[in-house]
Amino acid sequence: MPRVVVGLGLLLAPLVFAAGDAVINAIGSFSPAVGGLNFISPAMGQKGLLANKQSDALDAYRSALNTFELILRQRRVQIDSSRQLPNLPGQALYLARNDTISAYKDLTDALPSKIGKPNKFGIPPAYFDADNEQLLDEYRKLFDVMDAPPANAQKSDTPFKDVADLGIAIARAKGLDPANAEAVGRISLGIFFAETNGIQNAGNARSNKYKGSLQTDPSEDQIGQKKWFAIKKTIASFDPTLSVRDNKEEARIGNLDHRLNHWTAVRDGLMSTHADIFPQVAGLAKILPDPIDQMKLFELMQIIPTPTRAALRSGNLLNFRISDPTVMGYLRNNSIFAFGRADRAKTSATFREILDAMWLFNAKFEQARSKFDEIKARKP
Repeated sequence: MPRVVVGLGLLLAPLVFAAGDAVINAIGSFSPAVGGLNFISPAMGQKGLLANKQSDALDAYRSALNTFELILRQRRVQIDSSRQLPNLPGQALYLARNDTISAYKDLTDALPSKIGKPNKFGIPPAYFDADNEQLLDEYRKLFDVMDAPPANAQKSDTPFKDVADLGIAIARAKGLDPANAEAVGRISLGIFFAETNGIQNAGNARSNKYKGSLQTDPSEDQIGQKKWFAIKKTIASFDPTLSVRDNKEEARIGNLDHRLNHWTAVRDGLMSTHADIFPQVAGLAKILPDPIDQMKLFELMQIIPTPTRAALRSGNLLNFRISDPTVMGYLRNNSIFAFGRADRAKTSATFREILDAMWLFNAKFEQARSKFDEIKARKP
């Protein structure tokens, strides 16, 4: 099932190509006529092909960028003037962003000299020019408005602690020791940041199906509720305070959609998709010692759950290969292998390659790790 992740707000702004005309005009000259025929020498032909490739890449980037900027302006005008937004207002913006990043990567592949300095978002410079960071900020601001929680959402005053506490409690109920349960708490925060930038009760400007703090659909939430009540007594036996909080939130949401309440949305989402593999955390930590990689793997449970479960059962997680075109499409829909011709042309990938290609998630997971450290430091 494809999942639409919100909160991956990245974009590109116009670039100034001082050498643009030189690139376009750097086409090889014809050699003198021989026998009444003109021809291009092999060396000049190669230069001409290279120049054409560079010129085409530049044109494609400019076109993608123009489209992207147009949609950015449209959404800003619509929001500022309180006009009704179209259905799924974030989708066109997201796709235009992807096209722009892809076109820029194709441009830097053709013209490596265009690869510039690092940027504050941690995006590889081959995909983004740091001089254009202001538009990434604007893109994020637009999505913050479009993904805003619904008016009847029930917020928490401790949203990050809730996520960590629920993850730890579920892990303990599944038999994990304190250290590994703590790792689950950190991973749970990673999922929260990856799905919504850490915004509780988030809507979804790219989907009418997914919403809430863990971006679940109605069936996932129902499954999570049933699984939670199966372990609720176990959790109450070792954490009565958390159990009391759960009773209050359950009464608060009543018969409404549980995804409108931060606590129940996180609880049900973790139980539905992740709880069954929490017991594997200790073993996974040996295969993936980097906490960021661990978060990435559990985020893949959100995006491609069935293949991820198959990889975990394989006994060779990192070398397990995905080759199903539909699954590869789900990955691209979530900004993995989505940018540049080389990545988009991939027909298969191992889980190690997939984890490495999830660089767009790195900043979110770093935020989650930092937030978890803050929560842990506050505990007596």
